[in-house]
Amino acid sequence: MKKAMIDIAFDSLKAKNKAVVFINLWNEVCEAAGFTQAQAEDNIAQFYSDLSLDDRFVCIEGNQWDLRERHTYNEVVIDTEDILIDEESDDDDYGHESTAKKDKNEDY
Repeated sequence: MKKAMIDIAFDSLKAKNKAVVFINLWNEVCEAAGFTQAQAEDNIAQFYSDLSLDDRFVCIEGNQWDLRERHTYNEVVIDTEDILIDEESDDDDYGHESTAKKDKNEDY
């Protein structure tokens, strides 16, 4: 039975005992899984998504990935309090003019 890409990554990081830059981790997964170049290209996005969604992993500075268990909460949580959101924009969330503005500008 083939091992899942994400489990190969977990085992690799566990054995290394340190964070690894994403592309290096991906190359290790590809080698362990025996991927061809085409398979590597077809699977990289899925692997990145899996890595991002799996709570065993954490991305730290420099696009390095590590096991969450080796990091404290304060090291991995982003403080969103200082993020500014422009609520005065004329565009909605999708970059379109708001309906109210369109209606005001239409000729009847």
